[in-house]
Amino acid sequence: MKKDRGIMKTAPIKRIGKQDRERRVLLGLVDYYIKTGKPVGSNTLKETEFDELSSATIRNYFAHLEEEGYLSQPHTSGGRIPTDLAFRTYANAYLDTHDVTIDANLFDSVRDFESREIAGFLQESAELLGFHTHCAVFLSAPRFDHDFVIDLKLVSIDIQRCVCILITDFGLIKTEILHLPEKFSTFALKRIESYFKWRLRGLDKPENLEPDEEALAQAFYNEVMLRFIVGYSSFTEEEIYRTGFSRLLGVPEFQDPVLLASSLSLFENVHSMRLLLRECMTLKSLHVWIGNDLSTLSSTPANSAVLAIPYYIHQNAVGAVGILGPTRLPYRTLFAKLRLFSELVSDTLTRTLYKHKISFRQPDRQGFYLKKEEQQLIGQARPKLLEDKR
Repeated sequence: MKKDRGIMKTAPIKRIGKQDRERRVLLGLVDYYIKTGKPVGSNTLKETEFDELSSATIRNYFAHLEEEGYLSQPHTSGGRIPTDLAFRTYANAYLDTHDVTIDANLFDSVRDFESREIAGFLQESAELLGFHTHCAVFLSAPRFDHDFVIDLKLVSIDIQRCVCILITDFGLIKTEILHLPEKFSTFALKRIESYFKWRLRGLDKPENLEPDEEALAQAFYNEVMLRFIVGYSSFTEEEIYRTGFSRLLGVPEFQDPVLLASSLSLFENVHSMRLLLRECMTLKSLHVWIGNDLSTLSSTPANSAVLAIPYYIHQNAVGAVGILGPTRLPYRTLFAKLRLFSELVSDTLTRTLYKHKISFRQPDRQGFYLKKEEQQLIGQARPKLLEDKR
């Protein structure tokens, strides 16, 4: 059997030769191994699917496939297990097929979304995908325009620092670390937070602020709002949402701390995640990376696989979603789930943006985005955002 890293075409049923039978044996072995996680012997494979072949013939196929790099034998006279090349061959063989039926209502909450909180929608959708695939999930997103801050909260970290949490109309959550000039009590921070809400919403001005608290509140508010405006306007890289990190802890293949650390380091590398998702968007199709395919993105070889698919707004690829797990994955089922997920996310985003008249933009590595609409918006909000000191 020749090594073929491309898509392997199914042989015509009416003329099945030795290579075709060998290929069927390979795919059958990988399928059985995916289901059980156990090395596969010739008798086992014969009993499960290949009763028309003798055990001796299957063993001969095993030996040849092992020579070609598709199988390995952990123990002498034991069963075989698939290599990365075998998993890649298996995945490519079924990448363009649609022979697996899944529950059409699997992602109903994605279909039923109606709110303006698009960022929250994408994050919740990624959580749902992780739950139904038992994998870690990462998703890239464009920048949705005309978003604005609707709430701010202050949380004390220590005597010198607090974190300001900004919540936007589209469901984004941003955090900014602020340094305190002196120790402030929890009650003082609550009074400063009430000042924030007054500036933001135009409600009654809090009356119990001490002069030093009000001065700090004004400086903090101006600071975090300017940071938000600059961050909003300067969009050089896709937003990346990640979830399901802990799901990898329960994977049998990752009980080895070295393999787990290697896979987790890949998931923590946001730059690598962006590269994979950008490639998927460029290809405009479901794509798979298995084992050594990921070696350029990780310092150590990872016993991992990544599956990714783009999603669309008005038929334009605007982002992609990927799942990360071990190489022993139920590829055929996951392909079907990813296609359904992409279709529903695409339909929902297209409908939501049209309904709420929301535009979006892709990263711009050369410019600073501040369209006329945003300039007017900031100009109208200036009395709230930045007080003129006279």
